[in-house]
Amino acid sequence: MTPPLVSWDDYRTVLAVSIARSLAGAADVLGVNQSTVFRRLGAMEERLGARLFERSRTGYTLTAAGEEMVKLANRMADDIVDFERRLTGQDLRPQGDLRVTTNDTLLVHLLTPIFASFRKLNPGITLDVVVGNEHLNLSKRDADVAVRATVEPPETLVGRRLANIPWGIFAARSLGITTLDPSDYRAYNWIGLGDNLHNLKPAKWLAQNVGEDRIGWRINTVLGLAEAIAEGAGIGIIPWFIAQRFPNLVALSEPRSEYSGALWVLTHPDLRNTARVRTFMDHVASEVSKQRAVIEGTRPLQPAL
Repeated sequence: MTPPLVSWDDYRTVLAVSIARSLAGAADVLGVNQSTVFRRLGAMEERLGARLFERSRTGYTLTAAGEEMVKLANRMADDIVDFERRLTGQDLRPQGDLRVTTNDTLLVHLLTPIFASFRKLNPGITLDVVVGNEHLNLSKRDADVAVRATVEPPETLVGRRLANIPWGIFAARSLGITTLDPSDYRAYNWIGLGDNLHNLKPAKWLAQNVGEDRIGWRINTVLGLAEAIAEGAGIGIIPWFIAQRFPNLVALSEPRSEYSGALWVLTHPDLRNTARVRTFMDHVASEVSKQRAVIEGTRPLQPAL
């Protein structure tokens, strides 16, 4: 049988060089030295009888032949990830590594005790928690499970809606504000969310009802927003259940439906029957249900003095 002109390692090499635009960068991605990448690329071009890259001072640029090879390499990579995901989905044992993504606010104010109790009950499962506001691609196995506050989860994922997350307007008790009429919105300094969270309902509401010029401080995480409000730096909108953690906060509104969200636990359809994924999602859903009254704001804050 005649061996193929190009192996999977060759495709990986071309893909790495195309992304890094240099041999050194590709070597870092592939975990080899630069001379190995140079030899692989030279031998590959010799076998194919075609140049895959143009070399210049600015780096390596794909030729037409190289572009075709990269397209095929990307398709092959996607197929491999898809196969691995399907294979993992057939695993019936509640053990192994489980990568979970969530944001810092949920982790600090809700999820850490839930994750800890999960580990105690399932010592055979190792949690790898990735914290960030950006949404990782579960289809490409960047994470196995996502615990997210969102209104509309991606259609490509499956999971459960665990609770509503109402938000409200809050201020530190030290500011001496006990009521807030809409006509007085612009009389106060506000703290808002950063550009990375500008699509959230509370951020849109603030821009429309208060005005950008009254926002004197922006923070790119709800975790930091709550801390700043609690320090008395200004009025702000935060989830009701987070405000429960700060006894010095005064509620200046009821939970507002116009900027409410929801808490979801999500995974890829191919992984939902994996034992460790199913066990984790069941545990999170069970534990969150015990705190649903707090999360949904039905437990009152301490009254203003």
